Amino acid sequence: MNETTDRFRLDGDVVVVTGGGSGIGKTLAAAYAGVGATVIITDANEEAAESAAAEVGHGATAVAIDVTNEASVTDGFARIADEHGKLDVLFNNAGVNRRVKTTELTMADWQLVIAVNMTGSMLAARAAAAIMFTGGGGRIVNTASALGLSGGWYPNLAYQAAKGAVVNMTRSLAVEWGPQNVRVNAIAPSLVRTPFIKALTDQPDQVKFFEGLSPLGRIGDVEDMIGPVIFLSSRASDFVTGHILLVDGGLMAS
Repeated sequence: MNETTDRFRLDGDVVVVTGGGSGIGKTLAAAYAGVGATVIITDANEEAAESAAAEVGHGATAVAIDVTNEASVTDGFARIADEHGKLDVLFNNAGVNRRVKTTELTMADWQLVIAVNMTGSMLAARAAAAIMFTGGGGRIVNTASALGLSGGWYPNLAYQAAKGAVVNMTRSLAVEWGPQNVRVNAIAPSLVRTPFIKALTDQPDQVKFFEGLSPLGRIGDVEDMIGPVIFLSSRASDFVTGHILLVDGGLMAS
């Protein structure tokens, strides 16, 4: 290796991945382990987190954390701090969606989507930052969405509102925590093939529609998230904070 490739390594770093039991989180947990990090996978589903940690290997461990529950977040991150003594990177990735017309959106679904995607992102970031402040700094990568920057292509109000909040939360925290050497950035994916959108990707006409919107002519794969997230988590992005990195195949440019 040389200095250029070394800047993308995370040897000796402690990384927490929320919502790591499946999808993008699980893929990134493996990617973090592959560049030398000690990985802690958290998920509200303890069994999913433990299964993902076993699959990732490389010493990855699991902690059950429900990001909608302040006590669960506080206790979970305290346990991580006690066991590892520090926290270098948070991939703030837990999320849910309820894709319905606004006239059919129940308050229960609205509150769930806001609780996980917006409030949960804040709670995890706040808990992580408290540990990072004592260790001289760190990096937080939030999972926003192209739908947080757009009116969208189908009715999805709660998700778009929550992800729009994540976009501006990322900028606000970057400004607030920059003096403590905590960098805060976000990725903003478009459609990515995961269990999260299986109901949509099981419809060939819908897939064809979204492929037609993309200059690259396809929707995303989870592997497309690896490079952007590792970049924002590593020394390669040392002078980048408050940035929302679209990972959308050019969708928002068209």
